Amino acid sequence: MQNILIVGAGKGGYALLKLIEQADYLQVTAIVDINEEAPGMIYAKEQQIPTYSDWKPLLSGNIQIIIDVTGQKEVFQHLLADSPATAVVIPGEIANLIVTLLEEKNDYIQIIDRKKMMQELIFNSIEEGMIGIDHRGIVNFFNKSAERMTKMPVVQAIGKHVHEVISLSELPRIFETGSVELNKELTLESGTKIVTSRYPMVNEEGKRVGAFAVFKDITEVLRLAEEITNLTEIQKMLEAIIHSSDDAISVVDEEGRGILINPAYTRITGFSEGEVIGRPATADISEGESIHLKVLQTKKPIRGVNLRVGKQKKEVIVNVAPILVNSVLKGSVGVIHDMTEMRGLMKELDRAKTLIRTLELSYSLKDISGTSKQIIFAIDQARLAASVPVTVLLRGEVGSGKDLFAHAIHSESDRALHPFIRVNCSALEEQLLEKELFGFEENGLSQAGLFENAVNGTILLDEVGELTKKTQAKLLRVLRENAIIRVGGTSSISVNVRIIASSSLNLEKAMREGEFREDLYFQLNRMPIHIPALRERKEDIPLIAEHLLVKLNQEFGRNIEGFTEDAMKSLLDYDWPGNVRELENIISRSMIFLQPNDRFVEEQHLPKSMLVLENNGDKDEELIGTLAEQMDEMEKKVLARALRACGGNKSQTAKKLQISLRTLYYKLEKYHLV
Repeated sequence: MQNILIVGAGKGGYALLKLIEQADYLQVTAIVDINEEAPGMIYAKEQQIPTYSDWKPLLSGNIQIIIDVTGQKEVFQHLLADSPATAVVIPGEIANLIVTLLEEKNDYIQIIDRKKMMQELIFNSIEEGMIGIDHRGIVNFFNKSAERMTKMPVVQAIGKHVHEVISLSELPRIFETGSVELNKELTLESGTKIVTSRYPMVNEEGKRVGAFAVFKDITEVLRLAEEITNLTEIQKMLEAIIHSSDDAISVVDEEGRGILINPAYTRITGFSEGEVIGRPATADISEGESIHLKVLQTKKPIRGVNLRVGKQKKEVIVNVAPILVNSVLKGSVGVIHDMTEMRGLMKELDRAKTLIRTLELSYSLKDISGTSKQIIFAIDQARLAASVPVTVLLRGEVGSGKDLFAHAIHSESDRALHPFIRVNCSALEEQLLEKELFGFEENGLSQAGLFENAVNGTILLDEVGELTKKTQAKLLRVLRENAIIRVGGTSSISVNVRIIASSSLNLEKAMREGEFREDLYFQLNRMPIHIPALRERKEDIPLIAEHLLVKLNQEFGRNIEGFTEDAMKSLLDYDWPGNVRELENIISRSMIFLQPNDRFVEEQHLPKSMLVLENNGDKDEELIGTLAEQMDEMEKKVLARALRACGGNKSQTAKKLQISLRTLYYKLEKYHLV
């Protein structure tokens, strides 16, 4: 758990406080502002978060992150100078940028949801029935008008073969032949008479992927055509229907002059009745030919024609049919579907998806620095693991980069566009961890777990060796059956998730001692990858250090160019028990104390207490550093020895040292031993 101190409780501090509350691994320990009425101070008091008017007394506590949102440069400079070496100070500009981006992301998601709802509303509002099938003849699209005409609910039609929905459907033949059929009459099992047009669906590669039909109920039209012979009476009866339609409708007489339009027509084209009624059918055409005139010439309906109409040249699809009374042509009626808004929605959706993907954190194997044989071999194994759907077990010391390898394998696999979720198996007690992983059902409430949330993606089980035997058994079920049972539930839920496990423990020893299931070990160990410790590949330290320097320059707003020879020699001489994570910490601590005009990290800038090598014998040597630094170094060595002696088992380590597990975790994080 990372402890955070927020300095400044205005609008930015208030937004940050609400944002951090949503993260399980972050915790605001206090918020500071001289204004007791600031929104962040009021909200913090409501949430029982400590509030202060001065930040200085708080810096001695367990604070890992300090965020300055006061907007005052002098406050940031004081915070930077007075904060403990283990804390990271983040300026308000960066914090505000993160909040803004996340707020924009949420806004875009809401926009997408609204647009999607509008699309469904459009398809379900039109009077034409629509039905689509895939290459197997299975119905995958069915709108409300189709439900009304066939008398079959949408939920029942979707997933059935089309002949179970419409027994005389010709859509499978349309898919096979690739031909288009227009204006075919058909009587449905419900007795509804329809006229339908059928089309094959072809993807961008020219491959047929399904077929699609649009049909309209002509039962009422036929009845009217049989009973009513006077066009004036037909017009009176249809006007109410036409004016209530959301589709744009225009009617012309046998000479092609406008006699009727509805309000939707005016909305789409921008033309009023005075500009259309009595004028030629070409009056509303911006690009293309009048379909009304073609229908009047051929006396046959024409459907699915793309045109641009109106003052704004909107892109529409037009369906026009002749009006025949006793085989005598009396005019034609056209239905106009506005495609501009629909295509705009699709573009907005694509743009939002692109933006969301850019906001997601992603690593690849290219982000792993090093040219040593050991790391190249590990990278090659990871690349192979990314190409095959196999369970991976990452082995290596704490801080060696197992998380980075796991994320890189996910990013380069075919699951890259789906979730990547990391779970620290040693951070939660058994019951909470099981609910987190598998979800729960209790007291009428149910909640999905991480395995369900990671559907089609990857889940990293970090420090899998810390799992209890009970949880190990449940994990084994997931690996064998690709299914989970929620805590308190009884039904099995299928999950499609790739599992990557990691451990710094000696699993073989734990297996021999009965602490780790043998069957689970062999399930996880399908493809083991060993991540070498930093001391095993010291030739990579210069390259890794330069890579970290670029990253930290961006974080601190500095322009450090590199390391002096003496500084690099000190880095190469050290054994790095904390591996790459410790190396990054040393470089970041060094950069904090550089002067604004410094361009290179010198040996004097390195934290000497973290570079003191262990004595090889009982010979006393002169220790360099303050008393506090030397005490910290000694405590770090004691913790490291105890952890190794207990095989990495943190519970046993805490008992051996006679301290609480919470205190152990705090000290391990403090000295970067986790």
